[in-house]
Amino acid sequence: MKILILDDEVLARQELAYLIEHSQVVSNPEIFQAEDIDGAEKILFRQPIDLLFLDISLSEENGFSLAKRLKKLAHPPFLVFATAYDNYAVKAFEANAADYILKPFEQERIDQSLAKVQRIHQLTQEQANPSDKGDKKSLDLLSLALADRSIVLKVKEIVSANIEDGLLSVSTEKKSYQVKKTLNWFKTRVRASNFLQIHRNTVVNLEMIHEVQPWFNHTLLLVMTNGEKFPVGRSYLKELNAHLTL
Repeated sequence: MKILILDDEVLARQELAYLIEHSQVVSNPEIFQAEDIDGAEKILFRQPIDLLFLDISLSEENGFSLAKRLKKLAHPPFLVFATAYDNYAVKAFEANAADYILKPFEQERIDQSLAKVQRIHQLTQEQANPSDKGDKKSLDLLSLALADRSIVLKVKEIVSANIEDGLLSVSTEKKSYQVKKTLNWFKTRVRASNFLQIHRNTVVNLEMIHEVQPWFNHTLLLVMTNGEKFPVGRSYLKELNAHLTL
């Protein structure tokens, strides 16, 4: 893995490089260092970088200005903000950061960040090459970018996906997460035979249906294992009945 550390403090760069080199998560990382954005851009445009650790407060520019320019690269690196400030987390994740870590750095926290980037990278590769999974019809993981962090869910544990007030709500047995995505976005990333659209706003995991109840106008109401209840649209009844063999 090629890793670039951008920080105007030499001791911070050296400390982070040391922790990465001694991490058990990545083997033989190739580490580059830059003290300013100009130096970082020279490295970024000269060769592909897998991961960028980026400080926010730089002597000449704000780290967010470089984060915006990364989108112009053919293969932008994963981005982890490494800073002494804890009040930029929301803005960092809005910039599609994979993680946000605070100084002073600790080995355990660096290991967690590296592992998270590797999981997201694996998921991205699987989504880009779904045929590589052979006969498996669905991805095992789904990554959701929340306001303050990114999470990775196991697809088999997802109960439903539902559009509420313009947001996509993805629910598991224990919790629901809201993201600014569409239902079609969810459907293209969870191509499993056990997920079925039952309403223009709702997709459910058929294996998570607890009860099927009669509903208005000869339709049905699905009660999920987490207690959620969803009406079935009339145009979706036939396909649902075929799956449930009602």
